[in-house]
Amino acid sequence: MQALLDDDASARVVCLVEPRREQAAREAASALERVEILAGDITERRLGLGAEDYDRLAAETTAVFHLAAVYDLAVPLEIAQKVNVEGTGNIIELCRHCQKLVRHNYVSTAYVAGTRKNVVYEHELVMGQWFKNHYESTKFQAEVWVRESMDEVPTSVYRPAIVVGDSRTGETQKFDGPYYMLRAINFSHKRGLPITKYGRSAAPFNVVPVDFVVNGIMAGSRDPDAASKTFHLVDPEPISAGEVFTLLSELYASRKPSYTLPAGPVALALRAKPVRKLFQGIPSESITYLNHDVRYDARCASELLERNGLRLPRFGEYAQTMVRYFREHEDDPAFAPAL
Repeated sequence: MQALLDDDASARVVCLVEPRREQAAREAASALERVEILAGDITERRLGLGAEDYDRLAAETTAVFHLAAVYDLAVPLEIAQKVNVEGTGNIIELCRHCQKLVRHNYVSTAYVAGTRKNVVYEHELVMGQWFKNHYESTKFQAEVWVRESMDEVPTSVYRPAIVVGDSRTGETQKFDGPYYMLRAINFSHKRGLPITKYGRSAAPFNVVPVDFVVNGIMAGSRDPDAASKTFHLVDPEPISAGEVFTLLSELYASRKPSYTLPAGPVALALRAKPVRKLFQGIPSESITYLNHDVRYDARCASELLERNGLRLPRFGEYAQTMVRYFREHEDDPAFAPAL
């Protein structure tokens, strides 16, 4: 939000939030000027807004930033469908009604590629792929809908990889992705057990800090050449999952993993709630990503970043900050995993 305000001194920002988060959103925005909080629901037609608010948005909005989604590898299909797909359709409907719209900035995910392997390009989408979970499949469906609207709605699509905390402060809203690795390392380290890797973990593990993603989206939103394009906001030269795990183990526990367990049995064991609870909520679906060999070509994103003087910090540059923030908050109930 601050990036939007800093980018345009005359801009007014309207944030659509769930009613249950309205008070927290108002508190977070209380120190900011030119910010309005509206309680609504993207899963409802007209976003759950009254006629006056909806018509005002349609008349005045120049840019839409659509980040709302269920980011959960274990999400049930019905919930994912309602939020990720139907919610996207309702935002597209608003965009069609916006009289002054310059850009719909839609945040997808690199994982719409599903089970594809080798190299995935930014212009590709429907390639006959299957999906590892309902999160991937519904984000794919949503992006299909977004792309079909591009003839009517000026749109840029951003596909981040796995997003972690701010590269400068470590701040994040939840511990998932490589934080599951830290949960596993924490489990073994605090019990004096050997630290274990899951599977060969030789596949590229694509991680990007949230400030890089925000900067990339902001650059695309104000770039006239970014309309109708898709951008992989990813690490074009990612290190392997094993290297990520080893580095995090050294930074957190001052020792390397001792041995490797087969990924399949580990994922199967994590399907049992008692095992998942013992390992602090690590979802079985996450194990697949440690051993899925795929790379994301980012030539369009690289050109966009270069034009705007931006660079992706390497994982080793901010891993220590990420571990420090995790250590400070690993027992915080606000970061407790869902079981």
